[in-house]
Amino acid sequence: MATDMIGRFAPHEHKPHTEHRRLHEMYFPKHLLSVIRRERARADRQKSQFSLVMFRLVPAKGRWATLRLCKIVLDQIRATDEIGQFDRHTVCAILPDTDPEGAWKLIDRVHASAGQRGMKVEPVIYAYPTNWFEDRNKKNKDDSDDDASRPGGGRGAGVADWVRKAEDQNSRKAQTLDTLPLETLLERRPSAMKRALDVFTAGSVLLVASPVMIAIAAAIKLTSDGPIIFKQWRSGLGGRPFEIYKFRTMCVNADAMKAKLRAQSEQDGPAFKMTRDPRVTRIGAFLRKTSLDELPQLINVLKGDMSLVGPRPLPLDEQAQCDQWHRGRLDVMPGLTCIWQVYGRSQVTFEEWMRMDLGYIKRYRVWEDLKLIFATVPAVLLRRGAK
Repeated sequence: MATDMIGRFAPHEHKPHTEHRRLHEMYFPKHLLSVIRRERARADRQKSQFSLVMFRLVPAKGRWATLRLCKIVLDQIRATDEIGQFDRHTVCAILPDTDPEGAWKLIDRVHASAGQRGMKVEPVIYAYPTNWFEDRNKKNKDDSDDDASRPGGGRGAGVADWVRKAEDQNSRKAQTLDTLPLETLLERRPSAMKRALDVFTAGSVLLVASPVMIAIAAAIKLTSDGPIIFKQWRSGLGGRPFEIYKFRTMCVNADAMKAKLRAQSEQDGPAFKMTRDPRVTRIGAFLRKTSLDELPQLINVLKGDMSLVGPRPLPLDEQAQCDQWHRGRLDVMPGLTCIWQVYGRSQVTFEEWMRMDLGYIKRYRVWEDLKLIFATVPAVLLRRGAK
């Protein structure tokens, strides 16, 4: 009977957590992750939605109480839904073709049934897909003085933006429930070995290249008006926005001119690439051809925003225009170089670029990173695909 209640997810024991907002930081059973990835792939193919709901007993009352909760949830879900026990006190349900509003209906039914048995549960909804990174950017423009609302302002930043309000017509007044992006459950943080390689290499290159960087900074300042460093919000791990650093290679009003030049882009899809971009300065053209403009991104690597190897991060507006299946690139930390940077760059279509990145993620190993790092050097020296 216990197995029937638990469903198809293997139970996993660990220390109890009381903060649902940080559930995505906990270790997830491998089987649960495989089910979530399968449902994401299905949603991508069908361009549909799905939700993951977690129910946690409050206060925790032991294994038998959790099994009773499993039975309650099992009685309320559809035949196409899946249920499993995540840990000793948490039950989760995957709801295909269901948006957060649909998940709320399940929550209401579970609340009512659990209340009749004297049980109290705290639910959390994870939704896929979401455009939370785009919403965070818009909020930042409207409220730039509020540090807590800045894009990328921390692992829990912007939770208030994901809050969805619901009303219970019977006994409950309006209350809020966090609707969190499912992308944060699937993000794969770099291993200790990969992070050590990033920090050591980025620190060493910055030290050796510091005279070159000082010379570049002086050249930019002497040849054009505007700041030396160009900063731009881009989509990072889990879609979380971060501010990328580059040596400025364009005129100061480059963003305003981009819309007018969009029709001349030589890269299909949302990305913008142009061989003879009129916005590029004289020194900027050299920096872009030699990829020296990307040296300040080593600071992003040291900060933990980026890795040496990983999918190239897209600006927030371009990421928002990507197809649903492209979101898998956000599972890992973005990088200075990746397989597209070495073997494709401006010579492949946007869809091929996305598939190359997803292929890298599937077969990721540290030795693969080392191969790409060494392959980047001749690619830069030979200026393959640089624009």
